[in-house]
Amino acid sequence: MPSKLDGKRERRGSGRRRKSTVEQSRSDVDALLDRPRVVVVTRASSYAQLIAKHGTREQARFFLAGREQSLDVVHEDHRRFEAARQAVFAAIPSSWRQATVDRDDLHRFVFERDDIVIAIGQDGLVANAAKYLDGQPVIGIDPAPGRNAGVLVAHRATAAAGLLQAVVRKRARIETRTMVEVELDDGQRLLALNELFVGHPRHQSARYRLQCGGRSERHSSSGVVVTTGTGATGWARSIARERGPGCPALPAPADPRLAFLVREAWPSPITGTELTAGLIERGETLEITSELDDGVIFGDGIEDDRLDFRWGLRARIRVAGRQLALIV
Repeated sequence: MPSKLDGKRERRGSGRRRKSTVEQSRSDVDALLDRPRVVVVTRASSYAQLIAKHGTREQARFFLAGREQSLDVVHEDHRRFEAARQAVFAAIPSSWRQATVDRDDLHRFVFERDDIVIAIGQDGLVANAAKYLDGQPVIGIDPAPGRNAGVLVAHRATAAAGLLQAVVRKRARIETRTMVEVELDDGQRLLALNELFVGHPRHQSARYRLQCGGRSERHSSSGVVVTTGTGATGWARSIARERGPGCPALPAPADPRLAFLVREAWPSPITGTELTAGLIERGETLEITSELDDGVIFGDGIEDDRLDFRWGLRARIRVAGRQLALIV
């Protein structure tokens, strides 16, 4: 007949076994979290968006045919994208952790400090992801080489395996790219890789006061574009070309400075056209005070992710403390 002492010993032994199991589980979790995590960022292809909108392939074909366009061309782009996506996932070691996030869900995705980010798509996808990162290395994969500019997505999918190993072994070549940030006096902030736009949401006339380098001027214009060196190859470049030789030289991608360009400033008895372009060095600030009832500030062309810039609010724009770590 078992004694009370035997029962106590059995309970103690069971407790030790439970403790050992918990410790083993914790050890397994720690081991899992020590594995690299690759986050793949994508955006729905034009083909996928057409199918989502029209319901079926044939309905999408009918819609395009009525506009003298071919679904086959769109589907071929989709096929290239899918091939690149599959090649990237095949390149990720099976023991590593993986995550996928669509561009539209970036604002609610939680990146980990040691993530390796792979963006599969056009250059703009890297810019979309950059504002949510804080030093994580980014590999840009071009699913259609020769069809995209390939400034930020410079690699083919076949290079993914080698690039991932280079990142983990600290041998990857990293190019840091300057970003721009804006902070309103109500505490709201926004980051961008290419440029910020300050003005009217429909690009109508915007009124504000601009201050930079000890100078100040009231404007009525089509808005202000503040560009980084990365953005200097896009929208800002078009504006600068129209401005001609009087426009200051735009920064290079890694330069720790920004350039601001006022669009179509209008002279009037109370608004000027003298302070319409300039450079912002690291540590300097461009200050804009709104005189608009419905002004906005958005970055990298994403108008849905914007700050309301209403009358009286003051925006301070500067070189951001964060930088994009682009694998080249």
